[in-house]
Amino acid sequence: MGFRWTGGEIRDFHSSRLVFAIAMLKEFKEFAMKGSVVDLAVGVIIGAAFGKIVTSLVEDIVMPLLTPLTGKIQWENKFYSMAGSTATNLADAKKDGAAIAYGLFVQNIVQFIIMAFAIFLMVKVMNKARKPEPEAAPAAPAEDVVLLTEIRDLLKSK
Repeated sequence: MGFRWTGGEIRDFHSSRLVFAIAMLKEFKEFAMKGSVVDLAVGVIIGAAFGKIVTSLVEDIVMPLLTPLTGKIQWENKFYSMAGSTATNLADAKKDGAAIAYGLFVQNIVQFIIMAFAIFLMVKVMNKARKPEPEAAPAAPAEDVVLLTEIRDLLKSK
């Protein structure tokens, strides 16, 4: 089936859907290829990888170092059992019923603080590395203002 153009409209229903789909794909391609969208995608991917690094730092280095300082508390096994379970670890307590894992919450707060501080440092370094923009020269006064200033000066001198 071909297009039937009458008065600038497409009469074939299936063809009009095809034209609409092609236009949508073209518009999506223009949107996706904008610099800001690509930058955002790269930022999300790097952020996810950075999140894994910070998670490993907190779980594998910081929290084990905090354990001796806090009286050998195993933070990942600190919980309150809502079901009255006598489980000794969080996994068993969750099997028995609801459990509030406040130890994991503390661990996530430490992880957030480390990530926020690292992002702060990165932004600070990037701002320092960015060249300051040269200050724009003041704009010349408008022509009518210049003429009025000259008239004023002439009147003052008389």
